[in-house]
Amino acid sequence: MARLRGPAGCPWDKAQTHSSLKRYLLEETYEVLEAIDQEPEKLAEELGDVLLQVLLHAQLAADEGEFNLGEVMAALSAKMIRRHPQVFGELSPGQAGLNWEQLKQAERAEKGEVLASVLDSVPSEMPALLQAQDLQRKAAGQGFEWRSFEEILTKLVEEVAEVKAAQNQEERLEEMGDVLAVLANAARWLKIDAEEALRLANRKFRRRFRAWEQIVKEGNLNPREMELPALEALWQAARKRVDPKPGQSIS
Repeated sequence: MARLRGPAGCPWDKAQTHSSLKRYLLEETYEVLEAIDQEPEKLAEELGDVLLQVLLHAQLAADEGEFNLGEVMAALSAKMIRRHPQVFGELSPGQAGLNWEQLKQAERAEKGEVLASVLDSVPSEMPALLQAQDLQRKAAGQGFEWRSFEEILTKLVEEVAEVKAAQNQEERLEEMGDVLAVLANAARWLKIDAEEALRLANRKFRRRFRAWEQIVKEGNLNPREMELPALEALWQAARKRVDPKPGQSIS
């Protein structure tokens, strides 16, 4: 990497900044997720691509005299030891979960970082569903929490009704956001990663819709001229083509 960014190196690598590389780190991370879900044989390669981004950021910082890769690894090692006193210290395993947030707060205090709110530790750049669940988890840790799952479902019905009652697009946008936030909270209560659940739903839709497109093509059909019952029949036919039978699974 030092050679790539050196005088006789690659013009593209030499031109990069931490900001210009952000999109590539995100892209490579999502490719890792896709490999985990669909092509595990590519996981090693995709992890290498993410590691490449880390190396590039570290070399860029070293070139600017900010920090180097050794410092990155040293800080990571120190953090893992500090945050796992049940392994490297004197705490019992049962105390670990209770101590995690306190340890992070102590680290921030040592660095002179003072958060005006517990929510300030949740990056605003995170994907919206993931961010919603993290915000709600932080708030719940302060006692801002539903007392039962049924209360969440009641709130969800209420928010859907508000979408229906919205008078303009601006109101619909706001109310639909409230619906999604309550859904994310419901998923959190069920210990479901909302981002992962939606990603799996998208994957399922891709699989079924491709089969639907094939059926339309085979029958030389025009879905735009079909009534809803006929469209539903096509969709069910597509599902039968690609969905597993009981006891089977789809890779």
